Amino acid sequence: QVQLAESGGGLVQPGGSLRLSCAASGTIFSFNTMAWTMAWYRQAPGKQRELVAAITGGARTNYADSVKGRFTISRDNPKNTVYLQMDGLKPEDTAVYYCNAAMPGTSPYWGQGTQVTVSS
Repeated sequence: QVQLAESGGGLVQPGGSLRLSCAASGTIFSFNTMAWTMAWYRQAPGKQRELVAAITGGARTNYADSVKGRFTISRDNPKNTVYLQMDGLKPEDTAVYYCNAAMPGTSPYWGQGTQVTVSS
């Protein structure tokens, strides 16, 4: 099993910044941390869950077009933690943000989600 614990959500004004953190734990995760691709997804009310950003064990990254240039994903492998730095936030970024851990041959794992609200 893999447990994912998100933190860092909240209410912020348009143009503001937030940093989300996701701490991973569990024997199968710690056994081969570099094998896991970590990602952030989000789901706004009435919409499907969508990929925001992903990062491989080798630090290759992928971003949704809507967040390129504003969001940065990073990971600290010794701490089993992935971050999402969100700058220039817009009201349309309002959603529940979910941490995801995936490795070939296993079902993906999800965190409980953290609410991000961008509003004046």
